[in-house]
Amino acid sequence: MTTTTDLRPPRTTRRTPRRLGLGVLALLVAGCAGLVHGLAHDPGHVTDGAHPSPAEPGPPGTATGLHPELERRFLAAQQAAAADDVVLTLTSGLRTAAEQQELVDEAVARYGVPEAYRWVLPPEQSAHVQGLAVDVGPTEGAYWLQQHGPDLGLCPTYANEVWHFELLPEGATACPEPRPDSSWAW
Repeated sequence: MTTTTDLRPPRTTRRTPRRLGLGVLALLVAGCAGLVHGLAHDPGHVTDGAHPSPAEPGPPGTATGLHPELERRFLAAQQAAAADDVVLTLTSGLRTAAEQQELVDEAVARYGVPEAYRWVLPPEQSAHVQGLAVDVGPTEGAYWLQQHGPDLGLCPTYANEVWHFELLPEGATACPEPRPDSSWAW
């Protein structure tokens, strides 16, 4: 008869319930602090308990620096979502070429090439740099916009980015099929 021997060293430390409780408490405190920080810096957070605030301010000409029609449609979507008791916030809109390049560099450092290219476009290809794209949140709001955005003239652009929307193309009656990801432009 063959027996197997457990070659793992014996466990010498054991997490006590008190230690585990403190760890969980620390995570909760950190999470709440992050949430409060995010809300304080999220221009679309709920301020009156019922309706999201308007999109973040931007350069003159529009409140957000977005193309005026995109801004108009996003604000209409925000109001329609609020009527359905759904929070819809603008998490990213207009970006400078330098900001977009920083996102590219961070994605390449984190994921490597070509995986990073599935998630971020170079500045010269990004609709964000042109003020023609929005990223929205929270997740529930993004899913709401996936469902209702096409009726409001906002199209989901990438299958792997539930949060990214662009204008319904002029003259179109339906949104184009979303691309699998952003790797098409590299």
